[in-house]
Amino acid sequence: MTDTTNTSSENLTAQLLKTITLTKTDEDVFVGQSFDYVGPRIFGGQVLAQAIIAASQTLEVNKPCHSLHGYFLRGGDIRYPVTYQVRRLRDGRSLSAREVTAIQYIPHAHSGELVEQVIFSMLASFSPMEEGLDYQTTMPDYPTPDTLKTEQELKLDYLDQVPDALKSRFMRQRHVEIKPISPQNPIKPTPAQPRQANWLRIANLQDQPLAVHQALLAFSSDFYLVGTGLMSHGLSFMTKGLQMASIDHAMHFHRPFKLNDWLLYEMWSDTTSHAKGLNHGQFWQDGKLVATTQQEGLMRLRKPV
Repeated sequence: MTDTTNTSSENLTAQLLKTITLTKTDEDVFVGQSFDYVGPRIFGGQVLAQAIIAASQTLEVNKPCHSLHGYFLRGGDIRYPVTYQVRRLRDGRSLSAREVTAIQYIPHAHSGELVEQVIFSMLASFSPMEEGLDYQTTMPDYPTPDTLKTEQELKLDYLDQVPDALKSRFMRQRHVEIKPISPQNPIKPTPAQPRQANWLRIANLQDQPLAVHQALLAFSSDFYLVGTGLMSHGLSFMTKGLQMASIDHAMHFHRPFKLNDWLLYEMWSDTTSHAKGLNHGQFWQDGKLVATTQQEGLMRLRKPV
């Protein structure tokens, strides 16, 4: 595991790029390494990013992803790599479709025999960006990133409320630079309208193919989104007795963008019911709507016995 408490942004970006560098082991089969981004379970954004890269590497003609729909089927284990099996469903003149299955081979507790576990399944579609009808709504108006504190700076405001045993992990740096616009107290949240927005970027990403920017935007989209549904209930990830997990994740990529520069990520939730919350998000850059995302998350609050 990598300690990212005081790691340079260059090293954090290098680890991100290492995360999405896959090894081809067979025809349309790729293996990605797992890293500790949120704890012993594999971060959903890691699987999304690696799956996009795996699918894109099977394209005969370079095409950007325009949509993906994925299901998280089991929690992955960061101690083991992930195998991505890609199935070529269609290659048309413009549209190409891929099915990606993410598998881990976990040693059985008693026999040590490797047991296959499917942790994620995704359908993705790829298409060239061509000229055509063009419309979008207006970019929402928020304070600019130069006027805001980083997430890392904001953590210091709450550090004295965090139990000593959790302080080291609480202060770990994200691999994505995030500036919350209306930050919530993660230790003592209060009920609020389930809408939030962040600015985010990966400043040291430099010149990368569009597939890398799309993969890392999918990675970034998994931060904060599922927690939006908690806001109306006055809960956070640190609430005792709360069980949370991503169930599915969809994204549509509308226009080109560069993750090196600031993007506005606006998120909202319109319903929570039956221990699930539905959350939506939009990414904006330079006045343009560049991507849309949606995620349903499990949110069970278990009462103390």
